[in-house]
Amino acid sequence: MREQEVHFGHRIGWLRAMVLGANDGIISIAALLLGMAAADATRSTLLTAGMAGLVAGAVSMALGEYVSVASQRDSEHSDIAKETWELKHQAEMELEELTAIYQARGLTEPLAREVAVQLTEHDALATHLRDELGISADELARPMQAAGSSAVAFMIGGVIPMVAASLASISLRIGLILSVTVVALIALGFIGAKAGGAKPGRPIVRVLIGGAAAMGFTMLVGKVFGAAIA
Repeated sequence: MREQEVHFGHRIGWLRAMVLGANDGIISIAALLLGMAAADATRSTLLTAGMAGLVAGAVSMALGEYVSVASQRDSEHSDIAKETWELKHQAEMELEELTAIYQARGLTEPLAREVAVQLTEHDALATHLRDELGISADELARPMQAAGSSAVAFMIGGVIPMVAASLASISLRIGLILSVTVVALIALGFIGAKAGGAKPGRPIVRVLIGGAAAMGFTMLVGKVFGAAIA
């Protein structure tokens, strides 16, 4: 019996939302905490700022994902409505359009016409959505799923540097936050790559470079601004 092939494209929606949310959570909260620590903030101020950033970031991620994905879903529904109207009022033109699509993919004109006719008889709307627009009615954008995944992932990611900040002494907090954040980013890059069926090396390097740049710049700003207002 032939083994079923494993593909990862169907995971792109929730995987993107979760990796983006977790990455933002780790880097945003770590950078905020490091900036505050570089400005010599007290432990209570540091944790208060971190908690505020964690809640604000999670809500912002959820709203941003919801608005973005809802717009995509609205566009998909608009395309479906348009295609439904065209199939009802311009059936022959739609059949010719489908035939041309199959010809462009390498079929001869008679075979392309035959395939278009048979698929139209089977399910005209699904065929046009798939082959003309690249849309599957069963896999439309899901705003609530994207919003929830992003918010939860952001909070999980952001809690990691928060825990490090709460456990470290004043003299060790910057070093501990940095160390824990680097480990978390490596783990995120590895998990994201495996979930998407990719090799982990490049994703890990990407998140490390971006995270290091964000944390370094925020620490510099915190140090300079803290010294300026002291």
